[in-house]
Amino acid sequence: MCAATMTTYGWLILALWLALIAYWALSAHVVARTIHRWMWWREIAVRLGLFALVATALQVAATGGALSNARVHALGTGTLAGVIGTVLCAVGIGLAVLARAALGQSWARPKAPGAAPELITTGPYAYVRHPIYGGMLLGMLGSSIGQSVLWLLPLMVYGPQFIHSARREERLLLEQYPERYRAYMKQTKMLLPFVL
Repeated sequence: MCAATMTTYGWLILALWLALIAYWALSAHVVARTIHRWMWWREIAVRLGLFALVATALQVAATGGALSNARVHALGTGTLAGVIGTVLCAVGIGLAVLARAALGQSWARPKAPGAAPELITTGPYAYVRHPIYGGMLLGMLGSSIGQSVLWLLPLMVYGPQFIHSARREERLLLEQYPERYRAYMKQTKMLLPFVL
């Protein structure tokens, strides 16, 4: 029963990541009609989706007995871990999708030389300054708990990159909106609402 339950949560987590990729591709296609360039977020979403496929394949092989000594889902061997991991993954991916939707066309619209980007402070941005980064990190953490410890690998790779990018973006926004962005920083968390 435990292996079947874990496989179910693994499939749910895979479906969440594939839904994120589908949404990202669709929303990028809408923006790409006016912008003809590859956006790095699309590449990250695709890489994480492929990682979800690999982690799921390894998990299925391990629970099916093909990899009898494999421990690819050591953290997610029970129903509680599966539920917690799936919920965290769903909340994280949901946060990233809502944040992307809140950005609308300003997500990748090229700015006129010297023009400041639009400062979005509504939707998820009313609670957290970088909900896409925070949502993706929470989704990876949930995946590591509910599906496979292999999800700690992209968490360790992308986590520092997301934090570095968030800090760089904040420096730029502080230059463009000194008082407004500083006040916004005092009202919101950096990555996860009410937490961090």
